[in-house]
Amino acid sequence: MIGQNLHVVGNEPGERADAARNRRLLLDAAEALVAEQGPDCVTMDAVANKAGVGKGTVFRRFGSRAGMMRALLDHTESQLQNDFMFGPPPLGPGADPIDRLIAFGRARRELVEVAGEVLRAADSSTELRYIHPAYLLCHAHVAMLLRQAEIPGNVDLLADALLAPLDAGLFMHQTKARGMTIEQIGEAWEDLVRRVTRCSG
Repeated sequence: MIGQNLHVVGNEPGERADAARNRRLLLDAAEALVAEQGPDCVTMDAVANKAGVGKGTVFRRFGSRAGMMRALLDHTESQLQNDFMFGPPPLGPGADPIDRLIAFGRARRELVEVAGEVLRAADSSTELRYIHPAYLLCHAHVAMLLRQAEIPGNVDLLADALLAPLDAGLFMHQTKARGMTIEQIGEAWEDLVRRVTRCSG
């Protein structure tokens, strides 16, 4: 089953109650700063000051600014994960794998539309981006659907290629610089998926 060896984003296995409270305090401070000033103004220093703790506490908790921004997305990411793992079809189980793949891309675009600035900031570290549980779980999900659809070739690489157009930075460029709508981008995603998977038919 998908996610069997991957913990869902937002869950911290073995986290103590006091550590969880401190984590929530820091994330509340970061969330407030995003709302007040936008994600580009959120720094480790600013979060520490807002939360009333030392800067070292923030670094020990998140490791880097990108790590902190990723943690801030956990709640939103976990909702999408819950929907594609346990929700109703076509995004959730029970639909044709290609239909599920199309629904996943559209749902991901909707997430980026809401949380794009924070996602872009979180994706600024390529070192963290591709090993973060959120990416790994999405990758495992897409690869699983490709296997279920009996798509030939290296499905792990193909999953990376299909996830690339869902990048927050690209989405924001398409909507802000090119004036594309989320509907147009969703239609382009469906067209891409059907072209890539056509060989299975």
